[in-house]
Parts: sequence; structure tokens; C-alpha cells
Amino acid sequence: MSMETITHSSEETRWLGARIGSLLRAGDVVSLSGDLGAGKTVFAKGVATALGVRDDVVSPTFTLVREYSGVSVSFVHIDVYRLDRFQELHDVGFDELVSGSTVTLVEWGDRISALLPVERLDVTLQFGEADDDRMVSITPAGNTWAVRCDALATVLHRDGPAFGTKAAQ
Repeated sequence: MSMETITHSSEETRWLGARIGSLLRAGDVVSLSGDLGAGKTVFAKGVATALGVRDDVVSPTFTLVREYSGVSVSFVHIDVYRLDRFQELHDVGFDELVSGSTVTLVEWGDRISALLPVERLDVTLQFGEADDDRMVSITPAGNTWAVRCDALATVLHRDGPAFGTKAAQ
């Protein structure tokens, strides 16, 4: 089951990342995909905030991987946009990063979906009707997310911008 919502500003996109980030725990993988410039890094900054990362989170487009210390769990931010070969991922220890005790977020994850664990949260951001609107689709996959679907739906509605959230089959 997919959940869909619309954000109307970068602040709302970051807020959505923080709300979802509040559900993440060690070992979780989030795959971000969507339009270039749609707010994947903004969303990632929200996730990092929820995990207690105090450092400025920047896109790892040219470095591939950035690691941050959170309050109770480390945050690994990967961007595969400029990836030339899958071997580059293996060279940086990708398998250990996505199966470890961190929260791992992969921008452009749809490009390497075959390498990602089945247990993950897929988030797609696309441009909406207005300039700052983003259509956000959230698809939990695997047993660990099946048991958190209700919590995921709840955080999309709690204490924040008024989203037009709906479930999609």
C-alpha cells in the first residue's frame, strides 16, 4: 500500500522528512527517488533532524556517501546520481552500510533498487501543480514496515502542515 501526500513548500517537505524520520530505527533503509530538484536532500535534512544529527546535512552527490552521528543512531546519506559503476558502491562498503546498525537514506535509490534490501521505505518526490508543490508517494516494503504502516499514516497527519494525505493501492 502506498500513501500519498502533497507538500506546499520546502519547509513542509523537511517537516515530512522529520515526521517519517521519527519512525526510523537502526537498520532501516529509505530509498528516495523522483524529479531532479524536487527536494530529496531537503527531505533527507528532515530525517537527519529527527535522528538528532546536529551537523549541516548536504547532498553527497560528489562524494557518494556522508556519515553523520545522531543521538541514538548514526545516519548514512548516499547519493547515487553520479554513479558510474556499481563497483563504486561496493568500494565504499555499501553492503555493510545498508545492513548495519545505521539509518541509511539513498537518494536516487530507484537506480539501484536491485541492490537495496527488500525491507525498506520507498519515497518518491515529484513536482506538483504550483511551483513549490511536491507530490510525495511513500511505499513501505517488507515485514518491518508492515507492522509500522499505521504509525506511518499517523505521523503524516500529526501536528503540522495540512497535507492532503490519502492511501493508494
